[in-house]
Amino acid sequence: MIKRIAFIIFFLAFNILAFSQELRCNVQINSQQIQGTNKQVFQTLQTAVYEFMNNTAWTKHVYTNEERIDCNILINIQDHSSDEFKGSIQVQSRRPVFNTSYNTTILNYKDDNIKFNYLEFEALEFSINEHRSNLTSILAYYAYIIIGLDYDTFSLMGGTEFFQDAEKIVTNATNSPEKGWKAFESRKNRYWLVENILNDRYKGLREFLYRYHRLGLDVMESKEATGREEIAESLNLLQKIYRQKPDPYLFYYDLVMNSKSDELVNVFSESFMAEADRVYKILVEIDPTRSDKYKKIKEK
Repeated sequence: MIKRIAFIIFFLAFNILAFSQELRCNVQINSQQIQGTNKQVFQTLQTAVYEFMNNTAWTKHVYTNEERIDCNILINIQDHSSDEFKGSIQVQSRRPVFNTSYNTTILNYKDDNIKFNYLEFEALEFSINEHRSNLTSILAYYAYIIIGLDYDTFSLMGGTEFFQDAEKIVTNATNSPEKGWKAFESRKNRYWLVENILNDRYKGLREFLYRYHRLGLDVMESKEATGREEIAESLNLLQKIYRQKPDPYLFYYDLVMNSKSDELVNVFSESFMAEADRVYKILVEIDPTRSDKYKKIKEK
């Protein structure tokens, strides 16, 4: 009897873990620009998106509650007519730094061109094998981007399978009338983001994410100088891409720098003069639009 009870407890505990989802996603729908309409639909939409992001099992991997990825989604509705919604989506994700209470930003990106149809209380359905709705395809796409980037920070090229899932979503949506999925539309859209990430020419960006986080930030609590030196060395990967990139506008590169510029200033403001000077020179070369920000690194 005792063995049976123990088995039942183990079985229940295992299933609780097995069905734990990957994301801890905060969702907000902003409808302030919409006047003279029923606001309840926006609250219903917010609840539906929240449940979709947090209750979907995006991978076959087992996550404990503590391992779930913290992220935010802000959908700003700029136009609404009947069941059609237009606006933008802001996507953010972060991960904890080992042995600290600090969370580092991994992704901070705004997609300015979203359009979808939604009927109040309709179920949000998604399949990795087909484009069922633009709303669920967009949400699933960013779920896989978030998960892939998180894995890339813990193991070298660890997020590949999830980026490939995001690529499948793009392929399935290619023939849809909505924008954001096609190569020819813009150099800054969902197609080009995942293309840049999976392109071997730019794999140094993914190696940078691994070295920066796992070999750099994660060791700074116990070996501050060692971790900071690894981050400084990882910037050489970005410098190499900046100097050699065949594309005049590398979308993913700008995305990385946007997420890390403030943190780089904080990390190297505490470094010794020679290291700070070396890092400053690299940063103003590879990210010239933020040169004024990087001056703070040299202010001792």
